[in-house]
Amino acid sequence: MSRRPYARRRLTRPRARTGVALAAAALAGVALLPLGGGPPDARATGDGAPVAALERHARPLGDLDSLVRRVGGARVVGVGEASHSGHEFFVLKQRLFRKLVAERGFTTFALEASWSTGLRLDAYVTRGVGDPERVMRDEFQGQYVFWNTREYLDLVRWMRRHNLDHPGRPPLRFVGSDLGYPGPEAFDEVTSYVTAHRPELAERVDGLYAGLRPDAGTEAGGWMAGQLAKDLAVRRAEARRATRALDLLRAADRPEGAEGRSYDWAVRNALAVTQSFTGYAFPDEEFAERMRYRDRVLAANTAWWQRRSGGKVLLAANNGHVAYEATSAEFPVPAGAFLRERLGAEYVNVGLTFGRGRINALPDPAAREPETYAVPPAPAGYGEHTLDRVRRRDLVLDLRTATGAARAWLEAPRPVRSYGLYWSAEAPVTDLAATYDVLVHLRRVTAAHLR
Repeated sequence: MSRRPYARRRLTRPRARTGVALAAAALAGVALLPLGGGPPDARATGDGAPVAALERHARPLGDLDSLVRRVGGARVVGVGEASHSGHEFFVLKQRLFRKLVAERGFTTFALEASWSTGLRLDAYVTRGVGDPERVMRDEFQGQYVFWNTREYLDLVRWMRRHNLDHPGRPPLRFVGSDLGYPGPEAFDEVTSYVTAHRPELAERVDGLYAGLRPDAGTEAGGWMAGQLAKDLAVRRAEARRATRALDLLRAADRPEGAEGRSYDWAVRNALAVTQSFTGYAFPDEEFAERMRYRDRVLAANTAWWQRRSGGKVLLAANNGHVAYEATSAEFPVPAGAFLRERLGAEYVNVGLTFGRGRINALPDPAAREPETYAVPPAPAGYGEHTLDRVRRRDLVLDLRTATGAARAWLEAPRPVRSYGLYWSAEAPVTDLAATYDVLVHLRRVTAAHLR
């Protein structure tokens, strides 16, 4: 079986509820509906009752006040996107983060990106160390290629300016919650601590990490592709070595005071290294289990950071990651489900959909250069078809409070388009009410500005 990219790939199976229903749907072989057609939605095309009901519940996106109110007291807000490369999605997340910083005390922007990449960007945001353009060029590659945009560069630079302009406030932080690329920064945090405070472990840790730590300047995209190309036995052996280094640290007594905090940080970075190599240790035929592990890690890293910082976090990722319910059998348990399990009502998610426009995507798994694709208006039967008929340009819907015909429509599974890395004329069947707390629908998006 050919090895597939570690990142979110095109959806080839239907959305189904987790557990027994998910397995049953996969075994039944229910097909996704192509973009060009699908059965008509009688409630959307008949007397218009769902549209009228949705209009009564919808609020204008406007200045984001209605969206911020629906965040409530959440400490982690997962904000999705129906495409990994839509300009308006990225700008919306930046606008929302700024407003949450100003009005709700949010301090962290967490991205579906590697932990070590987050370390490099956070060094710039908090201390002015490094060049964010260089960091993004080095590490937003491969499965993260769509983050290397003017929009995200603008966000990082704004975060730095905010910290400079507000020296008396808790600093804004940038975190990578994912595990695709274990960059040298995470290794260095571990070895620096061991050398300074646990010299008796230094030789063993160095030996275990030998050959695992990428050299400075390593191309992240090439490293990730090369890792998947390795023999499974090699990948598993590397994961065991990373785990043994983590175990050595965990077995040591935790010091008190400032050194204790340094110890905790070293353990956290050793865990990040282990997470990455463990993710690559799954056999190709267990792709779904690899993705279950990845989403669990995405949630665990985000929740750990929130607890450690004591602040509030905006987590930016694909709709399928922030969701509560799976949109594909290949991604069986989203990070959003794990976050709700950990945080309860302190986690709120926001799904983003759109009616038409243009987006960037890779043509296929072998491609390295994205292309721009036109997305036509959704056909009858698709969720976007009905949402486009609501008489508000861009709208916010609180799915938790919808009643009557609006709730009935939101609870009925129907195709809702979703694009990850790869272009695909397929749409996962989605029960919106079970998948998101809040839905933002944009009439039109344009392609993000790749650098």
